[in-house]
Amino acid sequence: MRCAAAALAFWVCTAQAEETEWRVPFVTTPHEVVDRMLKMADIRAEDIVIDLGSGDGRIPIAAAKDYGARGIGVELDGVLVEKSNRNAQAAKVADKVSFVQGDALVADISRATVVTVYLLPRLLRDLQPRFIAELAPGTRIVSHMFTMAGWPPDRSETVRLERRHLGQGDESSIHLWIVPADVRGVWRGPGVEFRIDQNFQKIEVAGASRASLSGRDIAWDGFRGRVEGRRIVGELQGRPVVLER
Repeated sequence: MRCAAAALAFWVCTAQAEETEWRVPFVTTPHEVVDRMLKMADIRAEDIVIDLGSGDGRIPIAAAKDYGARGIGVELDGVLVEKSNRNAQAAKVADKVSFVQGDALVADISRATVVTVYLLPRLLRDLQPRFIAELAPGTRIVSHMFTMAGWPPDRSETVRLERRHLGQGDESSIHLWIVPADVRGVWRGPGVEFRIDQNFQKIEVAGASRASLSGRDIAWDGFRGRVEGRRIVGELQGRPVVLER
């Protein structure tokens, strides 16, 4: 295992990739796409942004420089890691960002509040179960170009580029997911019971005509609340209520 030394108040461990079958050519993300990805993720100063396959470091650097966030990049190519560190020094954000050489597929992502990716679909397929299992509900995932199988984005946009970009033409697509809380099951409170079926962020509540879930925030007919582990705390028809599973 390889762990990043911390000038930051957090660390990320990655497995050193001795051999890999998924090494792909490095293609940069246009700067206007980087800017839009960070805006879509609603980056704030308290965020920890982890960029998987970070290339020359432009996304973590922009998150730190423009939003005051902390960032880390995981990149397989050691030459690009060195370049990223130089770029961070030049941008005067080396105290807020760190870059490690390692495999994005096994990097520790558990402390991220935002994850950014520009990876091929087969790599997203391998990462998708980890996103659900290891990221806290409410974590934002932003992907440049590619989507995840079976998990529809919460939001997608097309960005027109100022000039044609290698491998992308004159436009790029970006996609946002908000990691949903696990709410599947039967929830009970004083005199009430609700059965919830779930497929990622899509939920159905028995007897309700509409229902929504965004991270930890959940709502259906007459109810609005927030998921706190095995409890949902909220209001039912204007009355405080706690539901337990």
